Amino acid sequence: MTTVLNKVLYTAKAHTTGGRDGRSVTDDGLLDVRLAPPKALGGAGGATNPEQLFAAGYSACYLSALKHVAGMKKVSIPADAAVDAEVDIGPIAQGFGLSVRLAVSLPGLDRAVAQELVDTAHQVCPYSNATRGNIAVDLRLV
Repeated sequence: MTTVLNKVLYTAKAHTTGGRDGRSVTDDGLLDVRLAPPKALGGAGGATNPEQLFAAGYSACYLSALKHVAGMKKVSIPADAAVDAEVDIGPIAQGFGLSVRLAVSLPGLDRAVAQELVDTAHQVCPYSNATRGNIAVDLRLV
């Protein structure tokens, strides 16, 4: 099922040249990165790549969703809460695909409460909603 937004709250804009071996710049100039394929994909490395950007974006968005859900449930999130994201790329029948692993750290929180927050945040996070049913996303409370 395709998600249709009833209201747009923000639009991110980026201009990319050169593809995986190029440069990407946001319209406000706050992000200006050189891109290069990693050595594991036959590239020279030495610059960021789309999978790293996706991992950073997903982990940041997911942690924000976690904080939002915790606030709604009146649960205090530890200051050192963290999300480690790993994004894999590999061949699939139609070309290439991705898979994601998110390791969520909520030190000091009761494990059952933390797991409920992790599961609920996965229903709220825009990245989770965008990837659901499209790629494998493994959530793990560490």
